[in-house]
Amino acid sequence: MQKFLISNLKISVISIVLFSVLFILTNANFYASEITESATATNPLHEKRLQNLSAEFRCLVCQNQTIADSDADLAVDLRKEIRTMIADGKTDEQIIDFMTERYGDFVLYRPPFKAQTALLWLLPAAFFAIGVMIFFNFVTKNKRSSQQNSNENSNNISENKLSAEELQQAKDLLK
Repeated sequence: MQKFLISNLKISVISIVLFSVLFILTNANFYASEITESATATNPLHEKRLQNLSAEFRCLVCQNQTIADSDADLAVDLRKEIRTMIADGKTDEQIIDFMTERYGDFVLYRPPFKAQTALLWLLPAAFFAIGVMIFFNFVTKNKRSSQQNSNENSNNISENKLSAEELQQAKDLLK
């Protein structure tokens, strides 16, 4: 019985140690990337440029966040790439050109107006204009139909005048 307990205790200790090692190894990349990104903030001007440029690029993984806001691995890699290009003395325009050449206009959070992106810029305005036209069409149709209904009702009322006897009965009922 005692050998059985010692054997189970050894297995439990080994399991705990293996679980701890696996936990540390799987989370080491997260801690390393946090340390690496914060440790590179040595030049405040470069970091300011990095923040400004990172706000201009869309995270290709998240798609609705900038790479400055995203924690995706690709966003971290792109920030590192931008940081390296800034350290190499590249201008903002050169960095933007590099990113758009590599990933296309989609990487820009505010893509430029050109032939390839014309639909992207014009479709919202077109949908808005169509919606306004539908709304006014609906309102004018309802206005016309309500006017026609009121005209028909007034005609019916004038045709259905009450006699003096019917008026007296109505007054008696209302008392």
